Formats: sequence, structure tokens, C-alpha cells
Amino acid sequence: MTEKERNSIINTAISNATPFTTTDTMVTPATKPEFGDYQCNAAMSLAKSANLNPRDCAQKIVNALEPKLEGIMELPLEIAGPGFINLKFREDYLRRGLGEMAGDSGGRLGVPLTSNKKKIVVDFSSPNIAKEMHVGHLRSTIIGDTLSNLLTFAGHDVLRLNHVGDWGTQFGMLVEHLRDEYPAALSPETSQNVDLGDLVMLYKAAKKRFDVDEEFKVRSREGVVKLQAGDKEALAAWESLCAASRVEYQKIYDVLNIAGLNERGESFYNPYLNGVVGDLESQGLAVESEGATAVFLDGYANRDGSPLPMLVRKSDGGFNYATTDLAAIRHRVQLDPAEGGEKADRVLYVTDAGQSQHFEMVFAAANKAGFFDPDSASLEHVPFGLVQGEDGKKFATRSGDTVKLKDLLDEAVRIAGEDVKSRMDDPEEELSDALADVAKTVGIGAVKYADLSMNRESNYKFSYGRMLSLNGNTAPYMLYAYARICGIVRKATGQSEDEKIVWPDAAEEILITHDSEKQLIRNLVKLPDILSEVESELYPNRLCDYLFETSQKFNQFYENCSVNNAETPELKASRLSLCTVSAATIRLLMNLLGIPVVEKL
Repeated sequence: MTEKERNSIINTAISNATPFTTTDTMVTPATKPEFGDYQCNAAMSLAKSANLNPRDCAQKIVNALEPKLEGIMELPLEIAGPGFINLKFREDYLRRGLGEMAGDSGGRLGVPLTSNKKKIVVDFSSPNIAKEMHVGHLRSTIIGDTLSNLLTFAGHDVLRLNHVGDWGTQFGMLVEHLRDEYPAALSPETSQNVDLGDLVMLYKAAKKRFDVDEEFKVRSREGVVKLQAGDKEALAAWESLCAASRVEYQKIYDVLNIAGLNERGESFYNPYLNGVVGDLESQGLAVESEGATAVFLDGYANRDGSPLPMLVRKSDGGFNYATTDLAAIRHRVQLDPAEGGEKADRVLYVTDAGQSQHFEMVFAAANKAGFFDPDSASLEHVPFGLVQGEDGKKFATRSGDTVKLKDLLDEAVRIAGEDVKSRMDDPEEELSDALADVAKTVGIGAVKYADLSMNRESNYKFSYGRMLSLNGNTAPYMLYAYARICGIVRKATGQSEDEKIVWPDAAEEILITHDSEKQLIRNLVKLPDILSEVESELYPNRLCDYLFETSQKFNQFYENCSVNNAETPELKASRLSLCTVSAATIRLLMNLLGIPVVEKL
């Protein structure tokens, strides 16, 4: 169903529910196939307010809806039970809808661009300079990338921002360590040529010195002041650290197929921090608290009941995460592009659920200070849960260390490669370049899909065995489903397996001769609804659920309906179009998830 058709139902329900709201109309996908394709449950909640019997209320809504739904839904609409309105697609609408998708199978599958284009900033990934990316960064990176892909596909103007941790007190320590161990890093002329080696080891060495060497600790604290004051040597060393880190995390992004991510670290907002605190103070929102400057918000308290401060300036004059985030909000929402800002309509922050209270307080303070207007811009925290080991505890190495993201991804590719080898004539033979690419696609895709298929707010147990399984809602299963359809179409059209598949032209007419065909088409034409739902609610697992459901319905169709031996050429062409659209749907959604498909497995 298109956005226009869906909105027609909702708006009609609203007009007959005045003075109620969009929420009151409750137009949702049907919970069970026997209820049809959509349900309108508005009458149940509106009847009492309208002083009507629920069924009488439902009848009034039906009377207004039916003229809008001619040619789309089976009429008359059904009122079930105490007042549920069931809506079911007409068969000719299904045939027409599938035909339109088949005609655009190499493009958008007939999904229209949004009629309400927005500027959307998606803040995700955010690794820390001089520290290795770990499994916690995996969730932010792939959830943020998927949402960015989907919003871009919908037609919005999307800016992907990487809010890297490139500023703070630890850099004084690192700069002073470089001064002793890599003096060339402190010269603007030579800093870019210095190989800093293993940044993690460098960080650990500097931290060890900081913990045991009092003189080094004093120098480190003085180094922070020098860096913040713009000392040339300190800045050169800092830039060396940032450049070396950038090289390392770009390797991870390349493996994960993450593109278009714009780095804008904490340091970018430094020039705006004094202004943020000054504005908060001038409005009486920021006050002195034990030598620091803090904002106190209603509804936030410590465990002992005392007001919980949101610090915006430390007692030593330094700034906090909240200050940087407030400056970022002003830059992203208030500033016009002509002034270097974004003037965004919607800003998404993809971080772990442990930061929920922080963002609640930052958003509340920004609203109170007038840094954004909630009627014209939306700030949304997109939280996610923890990655756990199979024992339900913190996901860690045997020694208890945090699992490095690079090691995790390498292991997934290795296991996928072993599986590919096991199915070769000679399992001892090295993988060809083509098969190595397949193993990489399966391994990396399995890690991404396993994460994205879970409700993002839930913790999940990381298991190579489950995520690489060919059974259930997994990437290997979906990749196999796509490859299988490619094989079916190749056989039916006489194409060689060694050549890239050529998808057949859309059938002149879509025919429905079996219920499994109808159920598959009913599922496929709901694609715009699924995309719209994820665009609004930001849960990528709905894409995975829909993918799995689509593949299952395709299997049921193929078990009951021969493609190659269809009774007539017209029926064969129709069923080939069903194959084409099913494959295109899988390909589109897998691409939105950041997972390329393969034509052979």
C-alpha cells in the first residue's frame, strides 16, 4: 500500500473521530491473516467518548471509509466482534500492485519517495582516538548505518556524523608520552610521517606511566592546558594520534561496508562551549555548585533524593560531555547551513542504553534553554542493549579483556570460510578469490544480521554457531534464499550459472491460481508499510522479520506452484515475476542492512 493510500484511510478515520487524534484512529497491519491485511480499531477507544455503541461507532467509520477504498479493499468492510474493522486487499489490487513492483524490480520496487522530505542527522559509531574499536561500537555502527540507509532510500537528506572521542584529559597524557618516545610527532613538519605503531599499546604505556610516575602525571595535566590553549607542539602530536587512529578504524569500516560517515569529533565543538555555558548562565539555568557549574532539572535526583546536577563546566574550568552535546544540538538544529550548521529537522543519537538518562537531561536542558524548538525539530535517542557471551555475561575474551571488533569479524570470516571449504570437492584446497569473497560476505553479513534482527533495546547473546546457521532468521539463510531464487530463474530461462543473472521482463498480466501465490503477493505489497514503520519507529529488526516472512512465503509458493513447468506461458511469466519481485525485495532490504547478496552459494 502506498503512503497516499494509507494516509487516505487514516485521514478519513480521523475526520470521523474528531476531535480525536491520529493515535486514536489505530490503523495497523492485521495481527492475523484471517483478519485481513489491516485493522482499524478506532471504534473501541472512541465509542465511549462519542457516546456511541462500539459497533455503531465502527459503522460510521466504515460508511466514511468505503468510498475511499473502492478498487483497493474488498467491500463491504467487515466489522468483527465488538467493533473491529477488518480491511482486506482486493485480488485485482494485489495483481496490479505486484505488476508495478515487477516493472520496477531493478529500482525502488514502486516504493515512492517521501512527500515530506527532512534534513536528518544520524550520530553513530563514535570510536575513541588512540583506543581500539570493540564490540560495543559494532551495534552503534551497524544500527546507525542501517537507519541512515533506510532514511536515504525514503528520500530524506541524511548526514551521517561520527562523533569521535578526540578531546579530553587523556590527551595530555598521550601528548607527553609522545614527547618522550616519539619527539618527531610534536613537530608540525614531521608529525605526519611518524609511525606510532600499535596505538593500544601506546595508550597502555602512557597510562602505566601516569599511574606510577608523579612527575609525568603533573606534566600530563599541564599538557592538557597546553593543548586546549592551542600549543603548536601539543596540537601536532594530537593530530598525529588522530590520523593514526583514523587509519585503524577506517579498516573496520571498510570490512563492515560503512561509507559516507563524516567525522566530526568532540574537538569540533570547542569554539562553542563558552557560549553554551554563558547562555545557560544568563538564563539562570546554569548555577555554581561546589565550585563547578551545573544545570538542575526537575525530576532528576540522586539516590539520596538530592537534586542531580548536570555539569557543564568543571571546577578547573574544563567542560563536560553535556556541554559538548548541547553545543552540538545548537550547531545541528539552530545554525543555518550558511553559518556552517545543519538546520536539521530530526537528529538521531545511536548509543547504548546506559546513556539514556544523559540524553534525556541534555534534551530537556536544550529545550528549556531554547536551543531547539520541539515543534520544528526532533531529538531522538536510539538506545541499544549489551552484547553478551553465550553464558549471558559480559562478552569478553577468556582472559576477561574486551573483545576487539577486528578479532570478532576476522573469526566470523574464518568460520564462514571453513564452512565453504567443507563443501568443496577438496576441503584442503585454498579458497579461490571468488569463494573468499563469498566467505567474507557470509561471515560479516552473519554478524551484522544477528545484531540487527534483534530488538535493538534488548541485550543479546553472541553466538557464531547461531548467526552462521542456515536455519532460522539468519544472514546465511537469507543469502541462500536469494541464491536459490536466482537458480530457479536461471533454470526457467535457460541461463548459465557462470554468468551474471539477467532478470526477465515483467509479465504482461499477474495471475493468481493458488492461495500460496496470493499470500506471497499480499506480503510483498506491504513493503512500503514496513519501510515507513521502521522510518518512524527506528527498529531495524522489523526489516529482518519481514525478510524472513517473505522467504518463508516464497518457499510455500514454490512448493505448491511450478515455475518452469507452469501450465501456460502466461502463468510461467507471472510466476517468474513473482520470483523476480521476491528476489528484488530480499536484495533491497539486505542492502539497506548493509549486506550484499550473492547469486550463488
